[in-house]
Amino acid sequence: MPPRQPKDGRRPSGSRRPAGRQRQSAAPARGMAVRRTAQTPSPEASDGDTSPESGESGLRLQKFLATAGVDSRRNCEQYIRDGRVTVDGDVIVDPAFAIDPATHDIRLDGEKLRMPKLRYFLLNKPKGVLCTNRDPQGRPVAVDLIPVEEQRLFTVGRLDENTEGLLIITNDGDLSDRLAHPRYEVVRRYQVQVAGIPSTETLSQLRQGMYFSDGYFRFRRVRMLKRRGRSTVLELELREGKNREIRRLLARVGHKVTQLTRVAFGPVELGHLPPGRFRELRPVEIRDLKSYLYQLETGRLEEQLAVRKPPRIIASADANRKKKSGPRNSSPRKRGTGEQKGSINKGRDRRRSS
Repeated sequence: MPPRQPKDGRRPSGSRRPAGRQRQSAAPARGMAVRRTAQTPSPEASDGDTSPESGESGLRLQKFLATAGVDSRRNCEQYIRDGRVTVDGDVIVDPAFAIDPATHDIRLDGEKLRMPKLRYFLLNKPKGVLCTNRDPQGRPVAVDLIPVEEQRLFTVGRLDENTEGLLIITNDGDLSDRLAHPRYEVVRRYQVQVAGIPSTETLSQLRQGMYFSDGYFRFRRVRMLKRRGRSTVLELELREGKNREIRRLLARVGHKVTQLTRVAFGPVELGHLPPGRFRELRPVEIRDLKSYLYQLETGRLEEQLAVRKPPRIIASADANRKKKSGPRNSSPRKRGTGEQKGSINKGRDRRRSS
């Protein structure tokens, strides 16, 4: 069905008409207009606020849904492609469509969506608590420990059931997805108690990493904090929390984990918050967290290039200048100087012999 424009003939503010092929989606309800944009955005393009398809002044529809706490960005994208989202009465099937929450009427399955007040919590997750939104077996989940009504909360990443420590919980679905995405490699810091006393060679082996059936695991940083009888407390850092990565690495080198606590996530630290308790992130912590993520998204490539490329051009230029100018303290040798000194010495020898 060809797209129908709004009654006044104008497109919403900030949108542009893209060119290309239209990706098909599920048919919307009968009698509803469908506004389609032609180009399907890539996953990389969906990470930012603006794009050529959406314009510089608008907010992506997909990001609005995620930020409004509807669901994860991936699921929100599917809701849009399925024709479940309308803007000013028109069905929109492009996740990159630009909207203005202050002026547009955005609905999901007929229910009006509003931009909620964004809230960010820090929870010291105790053992035995899951990091899912719901559990069929009725086990306790982390989001239930935050008594916030009428808002959908997300955990930033996950912790194993038997792992305790810092867990960020928020209704900002977009920020949650970006912080947890393995592409950005947000640094996680842990304190882990292991059986036995690891040797220096063992710690070096953990830094170098080891191969497993599902990938290559290594610690970005590991150091010994203290000893407790026959056990040792280590502090370690890693950039991507893969499936039981810490426990599997330490078990490979013969040290069973007896206690595992996450104490920092990026710039946010757990501090002295007791297990099972939570608090809201302070404004400075939220700013630091967003600034940290921005640096990972925009500055990491430049940092890697700066490390990989030493200033060889400057060194080679200096060397060329030295070759052309010659040694600093050397002066041009006069021709015949050596021959003249040799003849003078021979004359002196003749006079002495006579």
